[in-house]
Parts: sequence; structure tokens; C-alpha cells
Amino acid sequence: MAIVTRPVDYECDATALEGVIAYDDASPGPRPVVLVSHAWAGRTAFETGKAEALAELGYAGFALDLYGKGVTGATTDECAALMDPFMKDRAMLNRRLAAALAAAGAQPEADAAKVAAIGFCFGGLCVLDMARAGADLKAVAAFHGLLGAPEPAFAGPVTSKIAVFHGWDDPMATPDAVVALGAELTAAKADWQLHAYGGVMHAFTNPQANDPGFGTVYDATAASRSWAAMTAFLAEAFAA
Repeated sequence: MAIVTRPVDYECDATALEGVIAYDDASPGPRPVVLVSHAWAGRTAFETGKAEALAELGYAGFALDLYGKGVTGATTDECAALMDPFMKDRAMLNRRLAAALAAAGAQPEADAAKVAAIGFCFGGLCVLDMARAGADLKAVAAFHGLLGAPEPAFAGPVTSKIAVFHGWDDPMATPDAVVALGAELTAAKADWQLHAYGGVMHAFTNPQANDPGFGTVYDATAASRSWAAMTAFLAEAFAA
């Protein structure tokens, strides 16, 4: 097994974007592809690492880019300034996500009929929005994601299987927000599941997260449990 990565240039709204695809070059031909939607800082080594981890599972991992080629935030203010326009304009966000989906599916290593998406923090909201918008995805998985629905709501229908991996003490997605998401997905007749981890805060999969005052704390146990659950979830979704 040799996991290789390659940059992928694409464009949306006259903005140059750059994703990264990861795959095992010992396995010939197309294979299911899993998009990785980034947190509020933009596409970083964290997301590329997740794409590589997906490649180790036999998929093609595609770390997408929403902000623009080479654009990332280093401080809280910078990250918020990058994310906020997309939170305020969910239709624009949906266009960027659709462009990433098209770019990933066009790669020779990808089976465009078998696509899923996972996302972290802001990226969790992104993949939930892809499902809400009726994107052609087998499944989406949100890790410590923001959960609020767009207003006005997307037309759907929701056809993707949905998994949500959530820290119960996440101050950015309170229990009320979790209940609201469950009601929303139930009303949409979605196939959804929730894994909630007690005593766990936001950003629990990120080893660099260590700011209890801000609500972002790494939790190795929750990170391991959620990745194992996601692995089984994707296998089931792609087998259907």
C-alpha cells in the first residue's frame, strides 16, 4: 500500500479553489470517494490527513476547499472572517460544495456513483447542508458540527444517510440544537443517527484543540470511537 496525494484545481464563483485527493496507488481503477469538508480555518493538514486516512480504508479521500487556493485563517478573528460570509449566505456555500462534489467525482480514481462526505466543525454543517440540499451522496457524517438549518430551508429531498458525532458538552451546538436537528431530519424522513459523547466538547477530533474557555478540547477516546463508528457507517452506506 502506498497512499499518494495530488492537488486538484477547480473553480466556483470566479474563485480559484484547490482540493487534495488521496488514494492507494496499489489499487487500480475507481473506488468510492469521500469528501472531507474543512473547519473554519480552511483546508489544512488536518483535512488532508483525514483524506489520507480514508484512502487507507480503500476509498479516495478528497479534502475540499471553500475559501480559495491557499486561503486559510490563523487566528480566531481570521477564521471567523472567512467562515461568516458562508454562514450568512448558505446558497453561496451550497454552490461551493456542489463544485467540490463535481471536482471530486471527475477524478479518475473516483467512482462518481459512490460518493459520501464527512466534515468537521464548520465542515459538519457543510455536509449536513449538502444532504439538506439533496446532493447525490450515499452518506454524510458530521463530526462536532454546527447544526443550525438554513433559512429559508433547502428544498431537498434528503436522500443521504446521515450520522452525527457530537460532544454533549459542545457549547457551539447545545442540546436544544441537537433536538432541533433530530426533529428536522425526522420531518424530512431522513435515515439519520446520532452518537453523543458525554463530557466531550467541541473539536474533539483535533489534537491541537486545547481551549476549554472557548469550548474546544481534544478527546482521544471520543475521536477513536467516532472514527470507528464512521468506518462502519460508510461501509454500510456504500454496500447498499
